[in-house]
Amino acid sequence: MAEDQGLAVALFSEILTADQLLRNRLSKVLPKGMEISHFSVLNHLARGGERSPAQLAKSFHVTRGAMTNTLGKLELAGYVHIRPDWDDARRKMVAISPAGIRARDVALDAITPMISELVGELGQPKVRAALPILRELRVKLEDAGDTRR
Repeated sequence: MAEDQGLAVALFSEILTADQLLRNRLSKVLPKGMEISHFSVLNHLARGGERSPAQLAKSFHVTRGAMTNTLGKLELAGYVHIRPDWDDARRKMVAISPAGIRARDVALDAITPMISELVGELGQPKVRAALPILRELRVKLEDAGDTRR
């Protein structure tokens, strides 16, 4: 049992440390003024189309207040359009703007070399082998529920 506990602690310690290091490196290469959360939302909207703030909060596992804050900054920058939901006036819908698409593309161009370098250093076979494990871990954590909502 102690071995399982030590293995679990080592796994999560590595994941948390890697997350912190990756976030630090991403923050340094993103365009001035763009935060990781901004890029993440723009990237999500660019691939998935219009969403409500509540849907975005759920997708990113953050509170509605945190998402509202991020969306407010993105709207102020002109990167998203927020409109009333035509079917339910109590709700809003968020779409990426042309400026948001350009900002997302610039950010993607900035981070791609760093990510590609990391993958190259690790080697594609190792990355391919790690992805299913990381996906399964994410799904298990999602299934366990998020108590912040």
